[in-house]
Amino acid sequence: VVFEATLIPAYFLIGGFGRPGRNRAAVKFLVYQLAGGLIMLASVIGLYVVSAQQGSPSYLLNDLASLDIGQTAGRWLFLGFFIAFAIKAPMFPVHTWLPDTTEKATTGTSVLLVCILDKIGTFGMLRFNLGLFPEASQWATPVVVVLALISIVYGAFVAIGQNDVLRLIGLTSLSHFGFIVLGIFVFSTQGGSGAVLYMVNHGIGTAALFLLAGFLIRRSGTQLISEMKGIEKVTPVLAGLFLVAGLAAAGLPGLAPFVSELMVLIAAFGHAWWAGAIATTAIVLAAVYMLWLYQRTMTGPTPAIAEAMPEINRRELGTVVPLLVGLVFFGFFPMPLLNVINPYVETTLSHVGVTDAPAVVPATEAGGQE
Repeated sequence: VVFEATLIPAYFLIGGFGRPGRNRAAVKFLVYQLAGGLIMLASVIGLYVVSAQQGSPSYLLNDLASLDIGQTAGRWLFLGFFIAFAIKAPMFPVHTWLPDTTEKATTGTSVLLVCILDKIGTFGMLRFNLGLFPEASQWATPVVVVLALISIVYGAFVAIGQNDVLRLIGLTSLSHFGFIVLGIFVFSTQGGSGAVLYMVNHGIGTAALFLLAGFLIRRSGTQLISEMKGIEKVTPVLAGLFLVAGLAAAGLPGLAPFVSELMVLIAAFGHAWWAGAIATTAIVLAAVYMLWLYQRTMTGPTPAIAEAMPEINRRELGTVVPLLVGLVFFGFFPMPLLNVINPYVETTLSHVGVTDAPAVVPATEAGGQE
């Protein structure tokens, strides 16, 4: 019920306050999410039926986790949950609602959807798919890893070719969610903790990027990258903050997303060298789409219409500076978060039969922390 209840305000925020074309984007978003929710509902009912057959009908997670679910039934139920969470996350190939939504919704709504609500999908995979269906999770791993890798590379490649700044940021999130899913399904504490940390870092960094893009659109009157030029000359502070947020999304060392991305890559190489190698290509692609975005919007000759563009104001600084400070702080000091994340991930992975060393961040990448 709560999973579906999130759709109500999201639908009205997209359709009621977005840009031209918002109604179509809102309906597309709703159809995708409802389809996933109905599939998951069937799996929830299936779990209840299994629990009733074993003499203890229940919807409580602790009771369901102890059920003796047959192999075939477990795999079908796993798929029902996974499809719903893959749509929510989102993942390739059920991601097409994402770029349309971020393009047509307000930037505030995009922050809510991409940086907060979409984490329900990846959290659900960790909490429900791995926690309730350990055998099916292992069985599905090869396919899920391949889909995650496709999401990583496809999202990065498609982002490079975008001319709409909000659509570009939305597609970068497809790539980032691919990293999160990859970290979850390589079945190591390093990968799982990196994935959860990635959820936090992505939420902070992408929120900053969306907000700064919104400030930029408000000043320029357009969200088309081809119509923005030379902005750094008239709003150097806004341009500098936009560069920091963009470099965080590209995984620059010293900023928070680098740590989580590194942890997932280490775990991916431990799982299969080819998975790590493919995922690593996204680092180069991320640098391409973010630096090219900055080059196209901030550098070059300033058009006459942009010369009177106001600098970022105090209210806007108050919303985005705390996020950027968080990116820097957790880039050097990730252990306060990892100390909270690691026990939960270790407990979850123990249900899948995985027991390995706790996740650590090398001292050189964590501000000297062990």
